Amino acid sequence: MFLNFLQNYPFVLAFILGLTPALVWLWFWLKEDIHPEPARMVTLSFLGGMVAVLFSLPLEKIVYHFFQNNDQISFLLWAIIEEGLKFGFVYFIALRNKMADEPVDDIIYLIISALGFVALENTFFIFSSFDSNFLLSGVGPEKIIDTIISGNLRFLGASLLHTMASAMIGICMALAYYKNAETKKIYTLAGILIAVVLHTAFNLFIINGAPEDIFFIFGTVWAGIVILLLLFEKVKHITAIQT
Repeated sequence: MFLNFLQNYPFVLAFILGLTPALVWLWFWLKEDIHPEPARMVTLSFLGGMVAVLFSLPLEKIVYHFFQNNDQISFLLWAIIEEGLKFGFVYFIALRNKMADEPVDDIIYLIISALGFVALENTFFIFSSFDSNFLLSGVGPEKIIDTIISGNLRFLGASLLHTMASAMIGICMALAYYKNAETKKIYTLAGILIAVVLHTAFNLFIINGAPEDIFFIFGTVWAGIVILLLLFEKVKHITAIQT
């Protein structure tokens, strides 16, 4: 019965596989916030990240059409598109509306948006890896297991990358939380620049690096997450007096 359902609705399976790891990461980061955000704003920010995927895909196709023979430019423009859209949607949903009422909230909302982005992005990746009729064949269950493994490995890299990149924007914004408007703009732009550089560098290393370098690349990303957690703890103690 279950396989019959998946035969008719394979996108549902892909969505579940893409969404579940994102929700686990979301639970982890929300636990780090000592003053929980409103459930409505968390949901809207997560959905905003998903919607950002729908806008980024056609733009990235245009970039690929013109720069398919130049990885550096393609990856740079893709990073600008994705980081810009992730930030843009959550800015209008939560940050602009003063829902971020303490420095750490900038980081939380940007991470939520990033997780929404990778949830839908990974859903499309998993769905595209399904053969149109594989569930009707005798290897359906094996294909499902292979897809789960490959999808989750990809999700691990994508979720870490997007989380770290978006969080860096949030950290820069948090460091300028109590500063004047002009300084806030400079810090925000610096954060976006850092996010774009990290995003571009990761993609270039993944594509152009040797297979044996993959553990070093992912190890570097994990080290970045550790640094992110340390910075997150520092931001928790920022006060107006300190700045």
